[in-house]
Parts: sequence; C-alpha cells; structure tokens
Amino acid sequence: MNRIYFMVYNLNYGYNYFSYALGSGLLVMIVIVPILTMKSFAEERHNKSDQLLLTSPVSVTKIVLGKYLAMISILGIACVIFMIFPVIIRMLGTAHFLIDYLTILMFFLIGSVYIAIGMFLSSTTESQIIAAVGTMAVLLLLYFWSTLTNYLPSGTFANLMMVLILFALVALALQSYLQNWKFTSLIYAVFALGTIIVYFVTKTSFESLLTNILSSFDLTAVLTDLVDSNLLNIPNVFLLLSLIVAFNYLTIQVIQKRRWS
Repeated sequence: MNRIYFMVYNLNYGYNYFSYALGSGLLVMIVIVPILTMKSFAEERHNKSDQLLLTSPVSVTKIVLGKYLAMISILGIACVIFMIFPVIIRMLGTAHFLIDYLTILMFFLIGSVYIAIGMFLSSTTESQIIAAVGTMAVLLLLYFWSTLTNYLPSGTFANLMMVLILFALVALALQSYLQNWKFTSLIYAVFALGTIIVYFVTKTSFESLLTNILSSFDLTAVLTDLVDSNLLNIPNVFLLLSLIVAFNYLTIQVIQKRRWS
C-alpha cells in the first residue's frame, strides 16, 4: 500500500520527501497490525496448545519476546524495502535522506508500539476476532488521538471530575490485578483527596488540564512533526520506547498469571 502512496505523492505529484507517502501509510497499519497480532496468543489459548508453552522450560519472558521479535521482524523487512524509495527519488531529482530515513525509523517504532498493543490484547482473550477488533479500535483511537483530545471540555470543574473518573478507572484496573479492595480503595482515596486539595488551592491549573496532558501522548506526533516541520520530537521517541517496554511487560504478566493459575 505504501508503494501506491509513493507513486501518488512522489512520482505523480512530484514531492521529493518520501515522508509524505510514509505518513499516509499509518492508516494501513491499523488494518494490518490486528491481522498480524490476533493469533499470537489468542489462538493458542483457544486450542489449549498454550499449555505446552506454559509447561516448557523456556521462561515466559523469552516466549513473549520471541513472538514479539518475530512480528516486528516482518515490519522491519517492510521498512528495509522502504529505504530504497528515497534512493529512487534521488535518481529522479532532489532527495532528503536524513528526514526520510528518520521517518522510516519513526514509522518502525510506531508500528512496534502497535504490535506490542495487539500482542497484549491477544494475550487477554482466546478469541481471535475479539483480539483483532479490540486492537483495531485501540489503534483507531490512537490515530485520531489529537483530534479527540481537542473535544475535551476546558472548564476547571469538568477537568476535576474527569481526573477523578480517570483515577477510578486506574483503581479498577489495579483491583482486577491485585484482587485487594482495601488497598486499591486506599490508593484511590489518597489520590482523589490530593487532587481535590490541589483543585481548591490552584483552581486555574485545572483549566484544559486533561487536554494538555493527553495531547502529549499523541503517538503519531513524532511522525507528523517530521513530515510537516522536519523536526524530530525526542520526548515522543522516548514515549514510543517506553510503551514498547510497558506493553511487553504487561503481556508477560498476563501470561505469567495464567501459568500459575
């Protein structure tokens, strides 16, 4: 599909940045990644063949990382092919190798995050359809993240309520893992009370608070900045790397819990 974008943007319209074509290719990954990751753990769980893995002498970490590296290798092969396109542009005119190759690298990192998310969701269910649809829904949410955050209310009280609801959701997620209502209730009460105190002390700091915070988690911003402004957003690069580690860790914890359950 990126070859089509390359033909349209670079060969037909004459743009000498391959990054334009690659930026449009993110939408394609929203379809491809769920298909790639939906079988990673869900199929084995459905067929009960995961018991062979869970009882093998290989550690859960190696199992998860082995599957993850296999999937990102497929993405890596595609990115290696993409590296040819700036050379083709150079043969036809002026090329911008630094920007284009940085864009390919960021495309690979974003795809690696998408794969980590898809693998995690696949580990939580035995249905491939649920894993695929769930992954596609999350990736669509991330794709339109910057647009959706702009629709959040800017009022101080509305932001206070949304922060409290967000804390409640985190507490519920923590409860589902720890199975300890007293501990999670105490954690939520401490954070909620602290938030309310800060609200009454510095109410103006809650103006558009969630919009400002959530906008910093726009995963596609690092690619957009390269395409539109030729700037590399270093904090976003660290965000992508952190999410790769985080979702691999969560997948390991899910499988580890099933191993001893």
